[in-house]
Amino acid sequence: FFQKVLTAVQNWFSLFGWSKGPNPISIPYSLRRNVHQVQMSSSELFKQNFGKDAVHDMLFHLSGRLLPGVTSSRSLSSNPTRGILQLCWQHSALLDFLESQGALLPHVMPEFLLDPDDYRKWITVETFLKVVCDVTNLKIWSDMHLFMLEKSVFEKMSKRAWTDLLLQVYKILVLPRVSSHNITDLFDSKGMQSMPKIKPEPLSSNIYSTHERIILIWLNKHYEKNRKIVWKDCQKGEIPPMRWIINFDRDLLDGLVLAAQLAAYCPFLIATHFVRMYTTIETPEQCLHNCLILVDAMHAVSLAIGIKV
Repeated sequence: FFQKVLTAVQNWFSLFGWSKGPNPISIPYSLRRNVHQVQMSSSELFKQNFGKDAVHDMLFHLSGRLLPGVTSSRSLSSNPTRGILQLCWQHSALLDFLESQGALLPHVMPEFLLDPDDYRKWITVETFLKVVCDVTNLKIWSDMHLFMLEKSVFEKMSKRAWTDLLLQVYKILVLPRVSSHNITDLFDSKGMQSMPKIKPEPLSSNIYSTHERIILIWLNKHYEKNRKIVWKDCQKGEIPPMRWIINFDRDLLDGLVLAAQLAAYCPFLIATHFVRMYTTIETPEQCLHNCLILVDAMHAVSLAIGIKV
């Protein structure tokens, strides 16, 4: 399940997370910065890696804002110790910014976002600072408990941390773009007034956010409005019955709901694709048949968003 979530996150951010178009990423490797790179040259022991700072560029594209206190150049000190502390501070600023916007990331520590080599250097630096504080009776680091994660454990922790961070970025920076304009009018059309209503108010659900419930209302509206139009001449069944769409998994499995959404904006797909769908699903093969048609219809209108059957 976690791997499926990670794959879905990678696909979305690869397609829509960047200002210059699709940019394939691999979590967490494409998002971590390596502060310093040991050089074999005798004249230069350390050289800063000025590779693209993917996370800050992505957040600037999605939010239109730079992180508070983080300059646009985001250059790091050439001093190894200062560079590690500076990068960890930037990750801390990133987490603080996201949490101030409503993200829930209490389990993600700044050091989990580091490269494995930088993580080991960070442990060394923090251990040294703790010893110094113990000797000088300073309380800044002396009460801190440090432990080194094995590399394999750290990689799993880092992958989970970056995945959860991107999920929260989607929740606070992408989902809020869903507009509630004319939300009260969505169920006023004839034939829909008898359906149970989904309330968009924040406290009406402990599962879905307001923006997700607006999307559910939108799905219900177009399905009920179009089911009699899309499948009136269906080749593989009768007009599908009315349904109440209340989730994003079970109610979408047969492809009919999403087909009704596409038909609302691309009615020419009805005759070429949707009339061949099964409207009463009795076997997994029929469900697969419908989903094949749905994905083919998406490709026909160049809706290349990486959805697999």
